[in-house]
Amino acid sequence: MDISIKRLPHAADLDLPDYASEAAAGMDLRAAVGEEIQLAPGERKLVPTGFCIELPVGFEAQIRPRSGLALKHGISLLNSPGTIDADYRGEIGVIMANLGAETFSIQRGDRIAQMVIARHERATWQEADTLGDTERGAGGFGSTGKS
Repeated sequence: MDISIKRLPHAADLDLPDYASEAAAGMDLRAAVGEEIQLAPGERKLVPTGFCIELPVGFEAQIRPRSGLALKHGISLLNSPGTIDADYRGEIGVIMANLGAETFSIQRGDRIAQMVIARHERATWQEADTLGDTERGAGGFGSTGKS
């Protein structure tokens, strides 16, 4: 699938989003920061990526945390997964949060998140007085147990 991408001037020297392996579902996004960003414990910041995209209607870009940053440093993304809609043309930013115990440094070009391109459907509501029965019914929030 071909998708138009616009590189912004502050990302002229950075790699475009790319897949780290042949079977990877997500493309790595890089920090297009001018100076190092310090992310203190409990802090959140919007980190620029330096590009804009033009998705076809019926697709979204999902912005997801990187597992290594989460495990090793407690770095996650708020509003996760974030959704980039097909009609958005602005710069993609990543809302990073430090859930760890130590300040985390973000350098120019660091891989900070993953982006997955996904097809989606638009729904229309059909109001009903009753819904079909299931074994689970209205049980939620752990009602199906651990196993």
